[in-house]
Amino acid sequence: MIKKFDEIIKSAAAKGPKTIAVAAAHDAEVILALNKANILGIADAILIGNRRKICRIAEEYQIDIGKFTIIEKNDNVEACRTAVQLAAKGQVQVLMKGLVDTATILKAVLDKEAGLRTANVLSHVAVADIDGYDRLFYITDGAMNIAPNVAMKKQIIENAVQIANALGNDSPKAACICALEKVNPKMQATLDAAELAKMSQTGELKGCMVAGPLALDNAVSLAAATHKGITNPVAGKADILVMPFIETGNTLYKSIVFFAQGNIAGIVAGAKVPIVLTSRADSELTKLNSIALGILMASKNGVKS
Repeated sequence: MIKKFDEIIKSAAAKGPKTIAVAAAHDAEVILALNKANILGIADAILIGNRRKICRIAEEYQIDIGKFTIIEKNDNVEACRTAVQLAAKGQVQVLMKGLVDTATILKAVLDKEAGLRTANVLSHVAVADIDGYDRLFYITDGAMNIAPNVAMKKQIIENAVQIANALGNDSPKAACICALEKVNPKMQATLDAAELAKMSQTGELKGCMVAGPLALDNAVSLAAATHKGITNPVAGKADILVMPFIETGNTLYKSIVFFAQGNIAGIVAGAKVPIVLTSRADSELTKLNSIALGILMASKNGVKS
């Protein structure tokens, strides 16, 4: 089971290279990350966006841009549509968001004519490697689903399980994060958590063990769980942190990056191909991590090169 990002990078290099279509690729951190991924043998890329800006970035950072294909699209909507079409035709195995709003690229992905939709909810998963912990954390959803209901949370968990599986975790533990550990009828998140835990117990939600409601400390710290007398086997050992709504997931993601200086990656699951989706403010390293994660997902899902 992969537990650190350097292992993700090495595994992706062994599985790659696969080809990524990047929508609105005229972004320095994106191009730097793609160049590093190419050097490591992880990925090739088709860059869709403003050719002049792409070439200017490459020149500034002394990158041989000739090793990538460039498709000129100065309109971000058209850039996203083109990237999605390449994936639908099987010409690329992974999509990546460049310097464009998340809503714009997801609108292209969800277009019924695009051919990338599945029956599943699309959801964002942040994978975090934090000093002091012996495992990766899968945080979902902090970027897409604003206030998911219990049915949507079920699919959000299933998407996160797929990503954990791609990293060799065949039986992840999922904690439904709430403000407290007891069901409170006035707090919908606790009701959802209890229902999701029951789905896991009855086999309706497969591939993982789900517990909830759990507060964050009881989910990730065995000492905290023991101190509060919580004996659930997920308590203190959670891999997947299921957030009640987008604000909590987004805040935790950015707290890991800016307060804890954790190593992180972001990906969208639920479409026919993985979608590398990071914040425009994320670093070159975060984008490289996310590319590597996308490659491993594509390999696990059998997306052909």
